[in-house]
Amino acid sequence: MKASHDLSGLVKFLSRDDWAFRFEEVMGAHFWAAMDAFDLEHDEIGAAIGEHWARTLWGCAFEDFLTQVFEPDGQTFVDAYLKRRGWKESIQAKLYMKALSVSVMSLYEVSEIVSGKSFLARDLIRGGTSMLVSEGTATKTLNLWERVAARVVPIGDKHIIAGGLLPFSLEASNALLEGLKALSGKRRRSKAKPSFDDDLLRAAAPLFTHAWLFDVLPKALGQTPLLVQNSDCEDIVFHEVRFPLETGITPEDIVARLEGVAELRQENSQFWNWLGSRLPRRSPRPARSPNAVTTGVTMEDNTAVLGNLELRERFLILSVNSVSRAAKGATLLENVLGKMVRAPLTTIQTIEQMKASKSGRESPPADIPLEVATPLVHAMLDKQYREILDQPVGMLGDLAPRAAIRSKQGREKVAEWLKYLEYRAASCQNPQDPMATYDFSWIWRELKVEDLRR
Repeated sequence: MKASHDLSGLVKFLSRDDWAFRFEEVMGAHFWAAMDAFDLEHDEIGAAIGEHWARTLWGCAFEDFLTQVFEPDGQTFVDAYLKRRGWKESIQAKLYMKALSVSVMSLYEVSEIVSGKSFLARDLIRGGTSMLVSEGTATKTLNLWERVAARVVPIGDKHIIAGGLLPFSLEASNALLEGLKALSGKRRRSKAKPSFDDDLLRAAAPLFTHAWLFDVLPKALGQTPLLVQNSDCEDIVFHEVRFPLETGITPEDIVARLEGVAELRQENSQFWNWLGSRLPRRSPRPARSPNAVTTGVTMEDNTAVLGNLELRERFLILSVNSVSRAAKGATLLENVLGKMVRAPLTTIQTIEQMKASKSGRESPPADIPLEVATPLVHAMLDKQYREILDQPVGMLGDLAPRAAIRSKQGREKVAEWLKYLEYRAASCQNPQDPMATYDFSWIWRELKVEDLRR
């Protein structure tokens, strides 16, 4: 017996009459824009994004096709199928097909996930209260506050999602909303506030595919690699410079020699921060490329951390994130330590290589157990986020969070910013990673926006 959500009969029925031609037109509405923009054939798009997402996008187009009303008789494909072949389907299957034929695609924010069972979905386009969605498979991979495009259909006393579910980044979400605003303006021919009703969303179904593809395809094709730079606007390339201790030299000798070096701040008996100059809080150095992001670590007074030193057994290890910092740090240590260390050995990793080396890892390195790493990382994040509350944030229009919460609109933006932080943290591959287990709830309380955490 077929499952109640099995649409294989509908798919086979496509070959009858001229339904296949009509479906191709709907497919074109979903894919032609990306095919033209990236100069790709449909199968080349599938090869770029992978078989899973190719099937998902096909499902999105097919579900859109099921909602189309065709002349001259004003019926949907589902109507035609059930009229001729409905006797072959169960009552549950017919109810599901009928629900799909009047469904709309929308953008939802995910919360209160119960793995293998359900999640809450808040409609980011039409508004309203969150609804409980019964779902088994997707809940095992969804993250808190993730945004997904999907069709939520009511079946009896439950809501379920159809087959075409797409994860949306913040950038893709914004592009989609801009597209919907433009479509709404064309339909209304007025300057009134956009109204995103079901009729608009039904007509706008291809926009969801467009927004997703224009976000995902450039990355899949390697056309817009993100350049990550340190606070000196240098490309991030991780260097580990290992200085073997000379025979007869003890770790205590190294500690004594490093005392008093102005550029070093000792954190414990085996670890130092190598410090640079104090960075401006409100006017950071601009990135040298429009697709570059600048990252860096600072101390409490906003002094840049250029690298770290660690004594590990018979090695003094310098860790930095650029070519020039590796050279400067090595020169500094050679001048300070002289013949106390031998010639250093250097290993280099790009961001991509580091990601590849960590793929599939289920736990941190053995020399940093989770029970040790977690409280250290959480304490560092506490300190970092407490400072950020009084610093300008780009997502808040360059307002500090404490300043932004003074207005209703600012409070809503702060809530979106906090959800974004939580989602990014929850997206770690290892759910036990200290970044993934960090509790952001204190920030919601501190900023008095807990009522918006829904």
